[in-house]
Amino acid sequence: MPISNVVDAIPISALQHALFCERQFALIHLEREWSENRQTAEGRVLHERAHEGPTESRGDIRTVRGMSVASAALGLTGQCDVVEFHRDGRVIPVEYKRGKPKSHRADEVQLCAQAICLEEMLGLPQIPVAFLFYGKPHRRTEVLLDGELRALTVGVAARAREILDSGITPPARYEKPKCAACSLIEICQPMCRKSAAAWLSAQFAESHASQSEISNLQSQIRTP
Repeated sequence: MPISNVVDAIPISALQHALFCERQFALIHLEREWSENRQTAEGRVLHERAHEGPTESRGDIRTVRGMSVASAALGLTGQCDVVEFHRDGRVIPVEYKRGKPKSHRADEVQLCAQAICLEEMLGLPQIPVAFLFYGKPHRRTEVLLDGELRALTVGVAARAREILDSGITPPARYEKPKCAACSLIEICQPMCRKSAAAWLSAQFAESHASQSEISNLQSQIRTP
């Protein structure tokens, strides 16, 4: 399947954003906002290095770097850092990440999406395992591409499409661990994003205003 046949495809890397924070996903992929910090710069350099170098064969493994992949079924397109083609028929994607394994599954979803793309493009049976290579431990972490992870990946891809089709950026919600590490925190300003409608609701609730009065004023605020 040619990559160009995937119309309005979502970048595979965007699934990581969508699972980590839907607002971050929308700011980047809907509003086209971006800001880099040390973590994102290190990650970008790591990916660039992973893509460098020619296809090579060593022993029973052929290693392809920066391989373009796509899935018409999920509407995704992107690049695999490394894909290993083993003589015994196994195909194993390897994704490189800075830092160490995370508490959430965003990296695993990105890797699983790559595997689904490879399966669709190459007519493969389900790839059972793939690997994440983290910079801190400097070793591979095996990821089982089981039914649970595949369902999560399909669900995240569907939700990402839903957000893009709606054209609406989800509201900010401050979560300290996530927001502190986000390069878009100054653009998002999650601690300053209480809506005027929500503020009015709280004020009128204190003054015992009727629900109809509150709703009427809120609708006026929302109307351009």
